[in-house]
Amino acid sequence: MAAFVSSVFGVLEILILIGLGYWLTARGWFDDHSSKLIAKIVTQIALPAYMIVTISDKFTANELKQLLPELRFPLLSMFILFGLSYLACWLIKVPKGRQGLFKSMFFNSNTVFIGLPVNLALFGPKSLPYVLVYYMANTTIFWTIGVYLIQSDGPKSAVFSIKQALSKIFSPPLLGFIVGVILVLLKIKLPSFLMTDLNYVGGLTIPGSMFFIGIAIHQAGLNHLRLNREMLTIFFGRFILAPLIMLGLVFFAHVPLMMKQIFILQSAMPVMTNAPVVAKLYGADADTAAITVAETTLAAMVVIPIVMTFVQQLH
Repeated sequence: MAAFVSSVFGVLEILILIGLGYWLTARGWFDDHSSKLIAKIVTQIALPAYMIVTISDKFTANELKQLLPELRFPLLSMFILFGLSYLACWLIKVPKGRQGLFKSMFFNSNTVFIGLPVNLALFGPKSLPYVLVYYMANTTIFWTIGVYLIQSDGPKSAVFSIKQALSKIFSPPLLGFIVGVILVLLKIKLPSFLMTDLNYVGGLTIPGSMFFIGIAIHQAGLNHLRLNREMLTIFFGRFILAPLIMLGLVFFAHVPLMMKQIFILQSAMPVMTNAPVVAKLYGADADTAAITVAETTLAAMVVIPIVMTFVQQLH
């Protein structure tokens, strides 16, 4: 019961900020330009700064060296879901112009804008490396397989670009993580004034992420939300299949308990917020993507306390 109450309060922290972002958008303070600006500030400035400060300040070289092999769990989980997405797509007869988008949303999760704040609220800064390992796997899969699938729904033939994929995979948050790791491994201490500045900037990560989600939900329009066969199948993939598959992969593994808990929680996150942006870029169904992001994000606020209560029972 204590785990459930704790996770509910953790989610409430997130919900209040999302609600504030939604309300400010309804009042006309935020618009589409604001959304893009906040997303840029969070992903390109605040989150990299947060990575550098947290990694270099709270982790040892030995702890970080043990992390990279654990990439196998999220990668394997997403490849299993990728295969199951074809079966799900065939079973519910997804129309041809939405099949790639459906599959991409089925196996990729929102590891930064929702996953990071939720894990920090529930587990604290010690969760960051595990969140980042999952983020590395998720980002790699989305910007390679996921984008290719969404592109295949558009009017032009899908083309895989290694250059574009690498530029997205080696994004500012990942580069911030790498810088933090290098500082720890080389035992370099940044000047205190610089760490203070990075700490201030990094503090924008969580409120900025939540405002972005609030704006996105308002833009999608609550009156456009719907529950149909495709949406329910996405819900099933994101909130039931994904955590169960991850549970099966990590249950008997000799890895830290917190890592198991965070990987299961990260796997149960809503649809990736980049999906509507990529869909719009390639002429796919961006409206369906935006509505799915909004619906799964709202549903995650109910799912997360349930999953959190369950993972607290792991040993």
